[in-house]
Amino acid sequence: MSSEIRNLRFSQLTVLLHWVTVLLFIAVYCSMEFRDIFERGTTGRELMKTTHYWFGLSILLLLLPRLLARFRQHTPAIEPPQPHWQHKLAIWVHLALYVLMLLMPLIGWLLLSAEGKELSYLGLQLPALMAPNEVWAERFEELHELGAKAGYALIAVHALAALFHHYVLKDNTVKRMMLK
Repeated sequence: MSSEIRNLRFSQLTVLLHWVTVLLFIAVYCSMEFRDIFERGTTGRELMKTTHYWFGLSILLLLLPRLLARFRQHTPAIEPPQPHWQHKLAIWVHLALYVLMLLMPLIGWLLLSAEGKELSYLGLQLPALMAPNEVWAERFEELHELGAKAGYALIAVHALAALFHHYVLKDNTVKRMMLK
């Protein structure tokens, strides 16, 4: 493949990590939204909560490789070029998404620690990040719920912007992030 064509898309690794992260976000949100179909204390509800933790921690685990893959390459140009304000807005939305991918799993981990709950990931017992504390548990729960709502908004803005670029502006924004 010529370098000109390669420069029109992100690397396969960056694209793969992007779409795996998208699937993990879907799983994180679905596991929490659907937990309420199960009664408290049931196996189904506990399974939904556990999968939520695992998917959230997976997003955190993939964040560093994702950032390394993303920033070790030249960003493919959007053709035709976008206005400066759109470029700046895209940078801020992406930054906010990266912050979400970092902070939400950490706040969730802090929440579980403050509640005195053990957390394991892929068979490894993770250390508590703090001693049990009811007051902090409530604060972290509120913060985690607020972050989840912000996440819905950020994801919607990101997805709607991609659709706008693809269907209205008809530029290559979406094509840059597609698997070859």
